[in-house]
Amino acid sequence: MADPEHPQIYLITPPQFELSAFSAELSRMLDNFEVACVRLRCASEAAEDIGRAADNLREVCHARDVPLVVENHGKIAAVHGLDGVHLTDGPRQVRDMRKLLGDDAIVGSFCENSRHTGMAAGEAGADYISFGPLAENPLSVSDPVDFDTFEWWSEMIELPVVAEGAITLEMAAKLAPVTDFFAFGPELWSAKDGPDAALKAYLERIV
Repeated sequence: MADPEHPQIYLITPPQFELSAFSAELSRMLDNFEVACVRLRCASEAAEDIGRAADNLREVCHARDVPLVVENHGKIAAVHGLDGVHLTDGPRQVRDMRKLLGDDAIVGSFCENSRHTGMAAGEAGADYISFGPLAENPLSVSDPVDFDTFEWWSEMIELPVVAEGAITLEMAAKLAPVTDFFAFGPELWSAKDGPDAALKAYLERIV
């Protein structure tokens, strides 16, 4: 992965969306902003639903040379020609996904707030790890990750790190010097003024 001066933007889809409307929205976002990666997150566990979304969003992303990964479903990534997988259970499946998808695929690992879990994922072959959430989140089983974890990681570990989950403007500005990527999801799609305005506000803090 590249090592730019500023953190790169990583988009996470809503877990549920109307396919044609969201495809148009994502197309506009990718045309208007420099995005490093898109992650398909699906609430549905039906392979047909995930596959349909994967095929559609793959065309949107690949037309703009943006990689598309899917959350947890490595077989979907393999069958539908996606660029990789993002795993939400730390290092447990990293080696298996690498064998399934090959050396060129992107394999990412969400490691909550644990440096140890992050290092284990890296040793297992992850291309990046992500820490989060950054603030209290009623849906999260872990405590928020603190600034010191990102600062320590950026000083000690070469593996790229992603910040995700409940990202405030203030936290984005603080973390910008010590993270490689910000992964935005609900922060953009649920924003009152729309995703474009929300992302512009974040970019003003991190660039």
